[in-house]
Amino acid sequence: MSSGTERLAETAGPKDDVPRDLEHGQPQENKLPPASITREQPVGEPVEQVLSHVSNHDMTTPDAFREAGDEVYDRLPNHRKVIITCVLSLCGFLAPTSSTMVLPTVPDVASTFNSTGTIVNLSNALYLIGMGISPVFCGPSSQVYGRRWVCVTCGWLFTAFSVGTALSPNLASFFVFRILTAFQGTAFLIVGASCIGDIYRPTERGTAYSWYLSGALIGPAFGPFFSGIIVTYRSWRDVFWLQSSLGGFAAVLLSLLLPETIHYKRSVELEGLSKSTYAHKVWQWTNPFRVIRLYRYPNLLITGVASSALVWNMYSLLTPIRYVLNPRFHLTSPMQSGLFYIAPGCGYLLGTFFGGRWADYTVKKYIKKRGKRIPEDRLRACIPFMGALIPACMLLYGWSIDKEVGGVPLPVVVMFLQGVAQLFCFPSLNTYCVDVMQHRSGEVVAGNYMIRYVFAAAGTGICLPAIEKIGVGWFSTISACFLVVSSFAVYATTLRGRKWSDQVDAIKEARQKRKQEVEQQAMQERKT
Repeated sequence: MSSGTERLAETAGPKDDVPRDLEHGQPQENKLPPASITREQPVGEPVEQVLSHVSNHDMTTPDAFREAGDEVYDRLPNHRKVIITCVLSLCGFLAPTSSTMVLPTVPDVASTFNSTGTIVNLSNALYLIGMGISPVFCGPSSQVYGRRWVCVTCGWLFTAFSVGTALSPNLASFFVFRILTAFQGTAFLIVGASCIGDIYRPTERGTAYSWYLSGALIGPAFGPFFSGIIVTYRSWRDVFWLQSSLGGFAAVLLSLLLPETIHYKRSVELEGLSKSTYAHKVWQWTNPFRVIRLYRYPNLLITGVASSALVWNMYSLLTPIRYVLNPRFHLTSPMQSGLFYIAPGCGYLLGTFFGGRWADYTVKKYIKKRGKRIPEDRLRACIPFMGALIPACMLLYGWSIDKEVGGVPLPVVVMFLQGVAQLFCFPSLNTYCVDVMQHRSGEVVAGNYMIRYVFAAAGTGICLPAIEKIGVGWFSTISACFLVVSSFAVYATTLRGRKWSDQVDAIKEARQKRKQEVEQQAMQERKT
């Protein structure tokens, strides 16, 4: 009996993941019949046969894996989940798109403000740094006050700061408004990922994440193409007026269509507290260092570095296209070089249809093998693409440009393939961040995005000087090696990630126990 009970406890998950009301955080009844919850029959107990009234075609198949507490994901109908995913995908499109839409405008912005392209490019690196800092504030805030409040607020602020960028009277204000826009736009990526985790089961999240991430990945590829067309015929300010319009449209959709999805808002625990206690609690829960401290877990650190390797690869590939491919193929206008961005964009679009499904398929395959779900199994889906296909594409791209072989078709094909491959990697890595700590998903996702956009800023700032110094071939080789090393680390996480987490938790519990003992001893001494 004990072994069966222990296995059931494992399946049920941590105590923090009690299913609660989406709006008010109240505990729910378990509305699923006992047969829908995964259990193992204790060895040696007689099996009681019960006559069922369920017809054969209504019976649950082995693929319909359920865990205790799964009924919380049934609170919204499927069509409502699809609408939420589409709205969040549009919002996720905005901030990453803005990070690359500016690239074709750099010479025009520099001319307007009597500056240089190098200085204006610095604004993009600062934009990505803003995207890296934002998560440590947005993630914890969404755990306390809910996802909807953070998303709607940041949606309207993103629109306002985009208008400010379009109206910038000088270079300093252009820099400031760009950074503020990045700070708001990243909230869609952080909180949006947590919303997907709130409404979809673990065995369904990969597919949902794939569609959600399509906006965030397609945007950086297609953004320069559209802005290249605009600056060819119009002013660079019209690029940011377009961004403002999209931001306003997204803010309206968030206000009308996004419900509160979080299972439990910690703000309910603040009711009735004094001002000082309230402030202390809020700081304790929203302290940015809560996010940074999560990197004590080696599995989360490795996942963050692996995501960073992919983002480094993406931005170091997209940023120098105008400077690398224009002279190589004798292109003369921003619109011509912008056409090259379509190749990875189409790859991201095609990968949307298959990447998430591949991640979910991998999870279900290992559930059949083990009889239970282990979050680290999802990471296996991305290893062949991160460790082999994308590095091979980077090497072919870099050295074909460096040695001037293959003509236009070769770089276009490999950029398309690496775009597809990235959509086979990101759903696994992002979904793992939610699966491994569901009760702190906002903070885990925030930490992942923080480190990945720090590397994105580094890639954007370093790629051009590095290419000028060592050539595009060797720079692509460095990017490929980064990906290969990251894939080996991810594989180690699939084998030992759970053990690493348990070791960190054991150290934390021992430290808390010693602290309690010291406090109790001090209280006894004061009494005596």
